Order: sequence, then structure tokens, then C-alpha cells
Amino acid sequence: MVQSVELLLDDRLDGYVRAQWESLHTAGIDSQQRVRAESNRPHVTLFVAETISPAVEEAASEAVSSVELPILLGGVVLFGGRHATVARLVVPSAPLLDLQARLFATFSQCPGIPAHIRPGEWTPHVTLARRVPADRVGAAVVAAHLTPGDPAGTADRIRRWDGTAKREWRLC
Repeated sequence: MVQSVELLLDDRLDGYVRAQWESLHTAGIDSQQRVRAESNRPHVTLFVAETISPAVEEAASEAVSSVELPILLGGVVLFGGRHATVARLVVPSAPLLDLQARLFATFSQCPGIPAHIRPGEWTPHVTLARRVPADRVGAAVVAAHLTPGDPAGTADRIRRWDGTAKREWRLC
């Protein structure tokens, strides 16, 4: 499994994304809402690797002691092929891109970094649903667009996620 570093959304924006999960679920789309673990929450993945050593994690914690970034969700984006991941783009701001680049530089020696996480290749997004069959993609896009509310807020925390142990903790 993977190790990741993730940006968490403020309570209001978190609630907006959860409402989108519910809209997708109501439309018959198997959204992220299906994951019942307490650690399942809307987030923006900043970094991914096979492993992250405690020493590298400590250096990252020192490099990023606090965070409060404005976040604006953009349009719906699809990743994948036969079974798509449906997500909302995060409009890339200079502070967000800078944060991701600084974290990447700190973690760059970790093994198993996928190419799409490198600065310049990274697409900031919040996942709404995974493994959506091709014949349900249109319904998913419509459901995501019909969710009322304001897609703007802040990101105010960074967490570490250990996909093997299914455990999370805060970096800041």
C-alpha cells in the first residue's frame, strides 16, 4: 500500500464535498461515501510514495509548521479508462503549488514516487468516486454539478496517511 501526505479541508468545505458524495450516492453512483472508516475524509493528496521514513517525515513537519490556504474547487475531472475516478479539480494557486513543491523536495528521496505526483505533473483534486463504470460517468458528472453550495474554503491541516496500517496522524 502507499504512504501519503494530504491537505485537509476546513469543516464547511469538507461538508460541501460530503454533500457531493451524497448526491452521487443518491444518483446510484458508488461514491467515496461508501468508505465508512473514520479516517475517510475529503482531502487533496500532496505526495505519495511506497514508504516514508520517520526522519523524512520529521524534516517535513519542521519545513511546514502551519498551513492555511484558500481552496477553490473547480470543474469535474475524470481520471482512468474503463472505470473512471470522478473528482473535483482544485484551482491551483501559487501558495498551493509552492507547498506541494516544497513537500515534494523534502520527500523526493522516498522510494516508489509515481510520476504524476511530481511538481509540474501533479493535478490537485478531491476525489468524489472511484471505479465508476463508463456507462455511469455522465450521471456522476451531472450529480456532482447539481450539488448546491459554495465550493470555496480553506485547507487548514496536513495529515500523513499510512495505507498499510490504515492509520492517520497530523503533520501540522
